[in-house]
Amino acid sequence: MFKKVLIAEDIDSISLGVVTALENYSEMEIHHSKYCDDALLKIKKALQDNQPFDLLISDLSFKTDHQKTELKSGEELVQAAKELQPEIKIIIYSIEERMAKIKSMFDNNLINAYISKGRNSTQELKKALANLYEKGGKYIPESLQSKLLETSVFEIEAQDIELLQLLAKGYSRDEISEVFYTKNYASASLSSVEKRINRLKIHFNSRNITHLVSQTKDIGLI
Repeated sequence: MFKKVLIAEDIDSISLGVVTALENYSEMEIHHSKYCDDALLKIKKALQDNQPFDLLISDLSFKTDHQKTELKSGEELVQAAKELQPEIKIIIYSIEERMAKIKSMFDNNLINAYISKGRNSTQELKKALANLYEKGGKYIPESLQSKLLETSVFEIEAQDIELLQLLAKGYSRDEISEVFYTKNYASASLSSVEKRINRLKIHFNSRNITHLVSQTKDIGLI
């Protein structure tokens, strides 16, 4: 079973619920974090100490408070964690059921399992743990499999998500191109950015960029 687990969750009672699901595994070393930035720091420190985490269990939503943070959501934490440690297993444990976002994260190999917080979530979490450890594949509760299959995300890539997020923040095409160049993306040119935008507008039948951003927010893609 997984030896070292990090739980990223800002509500104590839910964090305790996750621990309850893990209580049969006495050999597990369990760590907690209420902030995404702190969780990422813990992952970095564990790698530096040559004692990396095997598994990250994270919520998608984190409430803002007085503490300033760079990472604002579980999705941003997942992306950063995967860049830092590609082999880490990740379970999303969240009340959010935005299937387009979840499907995109699965399709881009960012997560290994998704559990919706609810009445049977502790049992589902136990099933996910066993499945990931024994089979190393992906786990989705049966109650959500049909929803995920029905979700159309066509060929949305991680770079498309990032593009939409930057558009939502008000970045211009030129600014997005500059961001992509700094990340050494193969398709970072202005023409490539414009092609991606047009492809997305055609797929979502969007009238303009504002409409595109609004639509993709509505379905939970960004």
